[in-house]
Amino acid sequence: MAKQAKFFKNSGDGRNICLIILTLPVFFAPGAFCDSQTLYTYKQQFSGVDLAEKAQVLEDAAFDKALGEYAGQLYEYALQFALDNSELLKNDPDMIKIAGIAVDGLGNTGYSESVTSLWELFLEYPDSAVGAETLITLGKLGKGNRYIIDNINNYLLEKTLLYTSGESVNYAMISTCITAILELGDSSSYPALFAVMCAGYPEIITFEAYGAFELIPGNFIQFLLDVIEKNPPAEKFTALKAGINSERLNLPERGQLAEFALEQGLMSYNDARNADLSDMRYAAVSALIPLRWTRAGALAVRHYYLVQADFQRDAVSKEHFIEAITLMGAVGDSEAALALGLQLGLINARTERTGEFDAEITLAIVQALGLIGDNAAFDHLLYIGNLPYPEYIKAAAKEAIDRLKW
Repeated sequence: MAKQAKFFKNSGDGRNICLIILTLPVFFAPGAFCDSQTLYTYKQQFSGVDLAEKAQVLEDAAFDKALGEYAGQLYEYALQFALDNSELLKNDPDMIKIAGIAVDGLGNTGYSESVTSLWELFLEYPDSAVGAETLITLGKLGKGNRYIIDNINNYLLEKTLLYTSGESVNYAMISTCITAILELGDSSSYPALFAVMCAGYPEIITFEAYGAFELIPGNFIQFLLDVIEKNPPAEKFTALKAGINSERLNLPERGQLAEFALEQGLMSYNDARNADLSDMRYAAVSALIPLRWTRAGALAVRHYYLVQADFQRDAVSKEHFIEAITLMGAVGDSEAALALGLQLGLINARTERTGEFDAEITLAIVQALGLIGDNAAFDHLLYIGNLPYPEYIKAAAKEAIDRLKW
């Protein structure tokens, strides 16, 4: 095929005089005309048959190598047909089949130009097999597409809000939505996934949300820190549990998270003694002990005094008090040694006077003082040998003395 190009020059008397006529060849890429013609043929076939046969046209096209890179455009053409006729034929089995084949074809061909139409189709079939397949395809094709990512996030948030208000939701679609979000892999999905984790869904859905939450790249720890600082108590506690159980965070990051949770819990201690905040404090303490997170030394002392007061009025269990003592030994300094030394002195005095003592608490204090190693505790530890304690407590006291720093 050739194209003629004409060049003119304006004459002095205003007439255009043809100077030259060139014939220029126009070259097409090999196969381009053939492929586009194949697409045109399939569109004609699709338009000229009834609904049942339209589906067959699409199925035949899937095996036609001549269609090549134009396959995605054919599936988008079929998808648009399904959208244009959805008001009248949305529930027709043949129309549903056409939509399903189109969605599957778009996913297989990777034709990302169709994502807006796919989202419109999902809104037409939000609780069906076609809707689920559409969500999965959007996950594949919508990477980096802000419109798609935001819409899927908002959909999950809205469904979770309905669920928490007592409405029933389609669990299968919630699960599919989480799968699509994982495929999209955008950190803006953290709030939507975290909302699922806090909503009380069946365990399998909560687990799926946590799995996606763990795998999607982004500033994971900063999100958790923000939740612990700003969100309601139950969500604070969930964020801490998600972080300290995460394989994604290294040990220093877990220490940072647990320290911050303990600090927030102590700041809110007088806020109606909220159970979630208390549980968060105790969980943070349990996480900090094996880490030997010395940066939390001052917090450990504050926590110890609060738990001690609660224990004396039977407001907390002895296990929590012993755990507070153990934290002091794991992360404490001279201030912690002073507090524990004073408590051991009181225990010694009562034991000498009445012979009564709590062996578990006494042993915990002795061991904690040995771990801290502050020599200010020497006199209290030494005096244990003169009192009617069992041999294992006396042995622990001798071991603690050996660890004191001079």
